Amino acid sequence: MNYKNVFIKGAISSEFIGNSIAKHQSKTNIGAHNIFLGQVRADKIEGKVVAAIEYSAYEEMANKNFHEIREATFEKFNLTCMHIYHSLGLVKTGEICLFVFVSSPRRKEVFKALEYVVEAIKADVPVFGKELFEDESHQWKVNS
Repeated sequence: MNYKNVFIKGAISSEFIGNSIAKHQSKTNIGAHNIFLGQVRADKIEGKVVAAIEYSAYEEMANKNFHEIREATFEKFNLTCMHIYHSLGLVKTGEICLFVFVSSPRRKEVFKALEYVVEAIKADVPVFGKELFEDESHQWKVNS
């Protein structure tokens, strides 16, 4: 089965995010949106500063996991729609690497649903980040 591809090459732009929101203004049964934006931090690790993260994934498996998370979220919460986008490749500090967008007729649903989705992504999706330091060394990121 072919699952929806959630991956975007490089950072997720503010234009992309803004356009995604604008597209929902015609859906007048929506009363609330909630958005999570994951941004690359300039973490300091053993005296070295992260300059970027290079994301890779088992894309087929990751897209299947994203699909399963999406289905489970729709079963648990009264959502009108939901979108997930994750970066692949190089994302510099300060740039957006994860964009999750949930919509519902009611505000309380979007708060609970968004937390559920983001935690499930962190726990279950095989996306890997290689931290690239300012001194050009690197290491694999450990999710926290």
